[in-house]
Amino acid sequence: MEPVLVLFSTNAAHREKLAAAAPDAELFFGADSIPEERLCQVRAVLGNPSAALLKKLPALELVQLNSAGIGNYADPAVLPEHVVLTNASGAYGPGIAEHMLGLALGLMKKLHRYRDNQRAGKWLDEGTVSTFIGASVLVVGLGDIGREFAKRANALGAKVTGIKRTPGICPEYVERLYTLDKLDDCLPSADIVFLSLPDTPITKGLMGKERLARMKKGAILLNAGRGTAVNTEALCDAVESGHLSGAGLDVIDPEPLPEGHRAWKIRDIFLTPHVSGYFHLPYTHDRIVDICAENLRRFFAGEPLQHLVNRKEGY
Repeated sequence: MEPVLVLFSTNAAHREKLAAAAPDAELFFGADSIPEERLCQVRAVLGNPSAALLKKLPALELVQLNSAGIGNYADPAVLPEHVVLTNASGAYGPGIAEHMLGLALGLMKKLHRYRDNQRAGKWLDEGTVSTFIGASVLVVGLGDIGREFAKRANALGAKVTGIKRTPGICPEYVERLYTLDKLDDCLPSADIVFLSLPDTPITKGLMGKERLARMKKGAILLNAGRGTAVNTEALCDAVESGHLSGAGLDVIDPEPLPEGHRAWKIRDIFLTPHVSGYFHLPYTHDRIVDICAENLRRFFAGEPLQHLVNRKEGY
């Protein structure tokens, strides 16, 4: 039977589903589980293999990532161009959107401040709060994650504007849809700016000092994509100065954030350590397995694959 490497964590139900997708293959769960002499036979890998492992797989034809982001797999020195690359885009939207909604509501209702006060034993009223009702929410990056956040913001009463790389049909839960060249025009009126962008040359440093200054005074910045889209020092300045009322971040540049960095102690920066999209939510984990199983089935059946990555675009 042809060997297939599965590199991400699975439970019994996941393994059964993957096995059913490729009944003529032998699945090995974990890089250490396969005999060294069989590595040369592996044509398909599910998960995110190391560069060192990739060099041991001369017959490789498919890498199905368990992540949505592609990291350095676009580099031909890491993954040869003849190897097809697919990702798990579409699996993470609901989980990440809910996580980021939690950060947003925490900032808007000042729950992070009340938790700080609780730990300090202070019975203190932190004053006025804000709401999604009637708020202007700008979603930059209207892919799976951005759409899921936009749906939830709209359901809570917000007026949502979307920005995406290419023109398209405006979803019913988005009032206006623009391309990235209109970002500067949209920033000054947004109460909340939500970023869900891949790490590409176009998105690196997108939100620097000048664009942060263009944001509405008292606005909130949320980042669920890649930390490199935001200049961390400029963001710290914007929050410390009071220009922004807060920032909710599941990603930051650099990662991990070094001990002693000032972002740790800025009261209105609500930071989580890039955990919203991993396997913490079983629903997300199941969706990743579904994507991998379907593409594994298609691979062995010779059918077109889903979730193909455009290496030049970076997603």
